[in-house]
Formats: sequence, C-alpha cells, structure tokens
Amino acid sequence: MTAAKRILIVEDEPAIADTLIYVLNSSGYRTEHVNLVQTALVRLQSTEFSLVILDVGLPDGNGFDLCRQLRRFSDIPVIFLTAHGDEIDRIVGLEIGADDYVTKPFSPREVATRVGVILRRLNAPIGTDQSPTLAGQFELDSQAGRIRYYGQLLDLTRYEFLLLKLFIEHPERIFSREQLLERIWQDPGDVFDRTVDTHIKTLRAKLRLAAADQDPIRTHRGLGYSLQSR
Repeated sequence: MTAAKRILIVEDEPAIADTLIYVLNSSGYRTEHVNLVQTALVRLQSTEFSLVILDVGLPDGNGFDLCRQLRRFSDIPVIFLTAHGDEIDRIVGLEIGADDYVTKPFSPREVATRVGVILRRLNAPIGTDQSPTLAGQFELDSQAGRIRYYGQLLDLTRYEFLLLKLFIEHPERIFSREQLLERIWQDPGDVFDRTVDTHIKTLRAKLRLAAADQDPIRTHRGLGYSLQSR
C-alpha cells in the first residue's frame, strides 16, 4: 500500500487550519500544522513533505520570505494562501517559485483538489526514451529533469522547466498563452494569462544569465511565444 502524502500547513488562523486538516485528511493525506515561519523552516529542513500550503501573512514573517528560503534547498510544491486578491501578490508568489495561489475566502475542497492536481502532475510517469533531446544550444534530459543551455545547467522552477521542455520539444512552433496554460498547468482553473508572462520573464532572465544576454524565446505579438532553435 502506498504511504499517504504528507502535507505541511503553515497557517496562523486556527479555524482555517482545522478545516484544511479535516478535508485533506479525509482525502487521504497526512497533515502537519505549524503557525510560524521559523517553525515551518525547521520542519521542512528535517522532515520530508510532499507539498506545503503556505499563508502569506504570518506572525513572525511572511510566506514569500519563507518560500525564498525554501527554494534554496528544496523544490517541494507550494500553494500560497492569502487574504489579498491583488495581481501583484500573485505575480510575486509565482516569481519566487510557487505552484499555485488561492485567495481567501476559499473552498477547502478546492484547495484539496489543487493539491491532488499538483501531486498527480509531479508523479506522472516518465517516458522510456532516455536519450537527451537537442534543439540548438539546448540539451534536455527529461529523465533527470535537467536542461542545459550552452553547456550550462539551468536552475529552473517546476513550471519554468515544463515551459522550456515544451519549447525544446517543438522548436519554432508558436504557442498561445491559452495553449501554454492548457498544456503546462493542465487544469488551470482561475490561473490568469499573466501567469504565463511571469514565468516567461523569469525564464528569459535565467537564459540570459547562462549565455551572455542571449534570448532564444521569441514574442509574437497577439499570437504567443516560440523558441528559436538556431
């Protein structure tokens, strides 16, 4: 029997935490709840979790800072909870490596559904072809989840990797924002178009850093994005 996935809930409002614990436990997950940034950081460094549900506003700091620290040693999926609906908060969360974003008030069962979508995507079976895919100066190793550009190993978030992987597998093909949302996020729900733009922006910055300001991602106004393979 497969062990239940362990979820860390970092939330300082007891009523919200209790509801999430009940729904997630009912869905077959194991949960642990903490209410402070420092406590969460200690637990994440010492215990293996499958996913973190992270409130932005916490008594001893904020979830954005915790996520930045977390990304220094782990690529565990993160879902942000926040009382703010501003687009800028969503963009900040995505830029620092969040996988999803839920605004309070929310349906706890919706959060459980989003947890399931992320974990299923993360654990999707990998194809049997182990040979690297080459496109121009890119080398894609799907089995290992690595991409090199001009020989440099790129440090990518999950969605940056999936976006670049799709471009490498289909060089020169133009993908609209809607197509990218559908292919990469699969069940985008209320994910907004700026999500794609934000990830393209951070991906471009990493490519420029790896190869002397070169930008192989083309913007096609009104159409979408493509990867220049030469």
